[in-house]
Amino acid sequence: MKFTIAQESRIGTRTYQQDRIGHWSTRTSLLMAVADGMGGHSHGDIAAQSAIDHLAIEFRRDAKPRLADPDVFLFRALGRAHAAIQLEAQRLRLPDPPATVMVACVVQDGYAYWNHVGDSRLYLIRSGRVVARTKDHSRVQQLVDEGRIREEAIPSHPDRNKLLQCLGGLQPPKIEPASSARLAKNDIVLLCSDGLWGPITQRQLLTTLLSKDLGGAVRDLGALAEARAGAECDNTSILAMLWGEDEVAPMTEPRTLPKHELPTHAQDLGSADTEYLRMTDEDIDRAIADIRAAVAKNKPRSER
Repeated sequence: MKFTIAQESRIGTRTYQQDRIGHWSTRTSLLMAVADGMGGHSHGDIAAQSAIDHLAIEFRRDAKPRLADPDVFLFRALGRAHAAIQLEAQRLRLPDPPATVMVACVVQDGYAYWNHVGDSRLYLIRSGRVVARTKDHSRVQQLVDEGRIREEAIPSHPDRNKLLQCLGGLQPPKIEPASSARLAKNDIVLLCSDGLWGPITQRQLLTTLLSKDLGGAVRDLGALAEARAGAECDNTSILAMLWGEDEVAPMTEPRTLPKHELPTHAQDLGSADTEYLRMTDEDIDRAIADIRAAVAKNKPRSER
């Protein structure tokens, strides 16, 4: 696969960073993810780190070297990340379960597959236009869908931070089937936290991406979001991929399972007998141990 990756993460005016970014690849498959720990919940950084690490574990286990079914992978991985966060909260004896939002994307066989929970976003950009974008799981997005406010009002609306779904919270998320699109050469797939899309306009996003190479554009976007947000600047994280291959022929059979075959409502994601998770208690315990080991490995020496 031919692609270029660029990323940027800024703390803004917050006291610590609750965003997490990750990308992993084999010779035929790529996984990208951005998680934004919820600031209104204690230890949002723990939830975001656990979710990112859990996706990495699932990808490294299942991509041999390609994923059998990217949309099902994303569906199950997000559900299992929710369960892993809850179990980590129990292990740490946290009074309230930490929570995070997340967006994740798999690129394989010339297609992008993506899924999300919350208001971290994915943009698919082609020839200077946004051709696809995730729809936030938020109260203001609900108002937009109902025709009560315009899309442009989302960043400044007083209910902008009221989310309808998250990973790791008390309520299980309603995980939807993944979306997918065939990639064309020079397409940009951009994942970000709301620290980016909140303070800047879509026009500014596109203009900056067209202004220079991907790495420089991503750095400029982080700086622009920080400058426009000012004293209220949130953590800002961006992960972008520039696709370097020609568009593939359409698949003769769609890989995405029909919606009726994928339950849209997650059940008790902490339960070992939840059918679509297919995880035993031992499986989840091993996953938690792997997550803790990964977190310890990635810590700076001064923090160990």
